[in-house]
Amino acid sequence: MKSQLEEIRQDAHSSLRIMVNPNLSDFFFWHFHPELELVYIEGADGTRHVGEHISKFYGSDLVFIGSNIPHLNFDYGIKTPYRKIVVHLRPDFMESARLNTPELQQISRLFELAAYGISFSKACQLQVAQALLEMHTFSPFQQFIEILKVFQSLAADEHYQLLHKEPVKNLQGVREKERIKRIYDLVEVHYSRKIDLQEAASLANLSKEAFCRYFKRMTRLTFTEFVNHYRIDMAKKILLQGSQINDACFECGFESISYFNRVFKRVTGTNPMAFKKAHSV
Repeated sequence: MKSQLEEIRQDAHSSLRIMVNPNLSDFFFWHFHPELELVYIEGADGTRHVGEHISKFYGSDLVFIGSNIPHLNFDYGIKTPYRKIVVHLRPDFMESARLNTPELQQISRLFELAAYGISFSKACQLQVAQALLEMHTFSPFQQFIEILKVFQSLAADEHYQLLHKEPVKNLQGVREKERIKRIYDLVEVHYSRKIDLQEAASLANLSKEAFCRYFKRMTRLTFTEFVNHYRIDMAKKILLQGSQINDACFECGFESISYFNRVFKRVTGTNPMAFKKAHSV
């Protein structure tokens, strides 16, 4: 994980960006971005973690997330096959038209409610699922028309759920983003060696105690848990390249095979040997 602020490259010829089956199930990606996000996932049970809201979903989920609301990737920890579509829209998507066109008033209200985070009913999901799953095959103009139809259906859902009682405010200003990025960069560059807690705390200009509270609040993980998640992600890549378990263990900064095995299973649900066999050609 490089930075909590995700930079999304928009197509110059389109107002939206569609990602088909972006697989992040093995990686804890607690992030935010200026773009609004509509995410649909089906064929799995998982965790919906948007802002301060945490709940389980079963079978499928459809959520509309406002600008800069921190959220976790919806497929985190899922071990079964699934399909996922993520649509990102520019923060000012049709802003003037939404505010000044009577026919778009329902959609305009939907965009206002996105600041709370919105989940939609199963009936609504069934109504729009096929359009979302096929949208990436359309031309930019067709995508634009289809996403308006989808938003009209979402706006008409009488059984939607707001995920927060108040609009979610991202309190992370530029200074906070720079601070957390320095810590992420430290882990990214030096994960293969021991990273002392004091080193990370000093980088954030905090005492160790204050840093621990700060980092848990920002990522929902302790610093040790975060480092171990990153190391396991790197170890998996090394194992998939054909390296031995011992090599992956020590290359990724673990000091003993037994501890590496325990952490690997805690993070992935399986041990390194089973993972290597399952992905061997």
